[in-house]
Amino acid sequence: MSIHADISKWTLPALARAKREGHKLVMLTAYDCSFARVMDAAGVDLVLVGDSLGMVVQGESSTLPVTVEHIAYHTEAVARGLTRAMLVADLPFQSDATPERALDASIMLLQAGAEMVKLEGAGHKLEVIAFLAERDIPVCAHLGLTPQSVLTLGGYRVQGRDAPAAARLRADAVAVAEAGASMLVLECVPTDLATAVTKASAIPTIGIGAGPGCDGQVLVLHDMLGIDSGHRRPRFVKDFLGEGGSIAAAIIAYAAAVRDGSFPDAEYSY
Repeated sequence: MSIHADISKWTLPALARAKREGHKLVMLTAYDCSFARVMDAAGVDLVLVGDSLGMVVQGESSTLPVTVEHIAYHTEAVARGLTRAMLVADLPFQSDATPERALDASIMLLQAGAEMVKLEGAGHKLEVIAFLAERDIPVCAHLGLTPQSVLTLGGYRVQGRDAPAAARLRADAVAVAEAGASMLVLECVPTDLATAVTKASAIPTIGIGAGPGCDGQVLVLHDMLGIDSGHRRPRFVKDFLGEGGSIAAAIIAYAAAVRDGSFPDAEYSY
């Protein structure tokens, strides 16, 4: 039996079981209660209140202006629409600069309804991950293209293309898990590298522009519905609404495509 048929509520042990048994995880971003309710009914496993809201909801040119208060507001709204899916909330730019700041922000987000917080990078963030995990705050790490680092990366670029960069990403993936992260998002990473990281990872990996070899997939809601957010459409985005005919049908089609492995294929990977 598929794990999705007998899980009434997604938890950390359920995520670990999905990884262990090879069941694909389905994740989407949401920013309000109505869309969250549709996702929950459609069988989405994880819902992310992402700092992507800065670009697709607020009309900003990057995620950098998003604040903890913004994420908390949207987390409260999304939480009201969920019963089964696990709710993950982003720690926005510099809210995780120190362990103490990350703890304060995480408490606010968990009190708003989040069940896990997501933060970008490794390096000094390993101390932050460990600090939160030791205090019973579930953490999702995020490696590869980290949008909060757009100014130092020089734009939104695929990461890990050369051997040294790939080796760093592999090492960072091991390090975030050892620090206490319960899940890992891999963004804009070559398919072969993301697959290798996933096979070696003790925790579930969620890909976005990282090929089909990850343990699950995530897309920004507006992207998978083909809504023009005023920004360049990434290669890894597929418009499921164009094929689905309705928002609910598009989300169901996306979930089915992730689970049967047909999305992402080579057209939507690097």
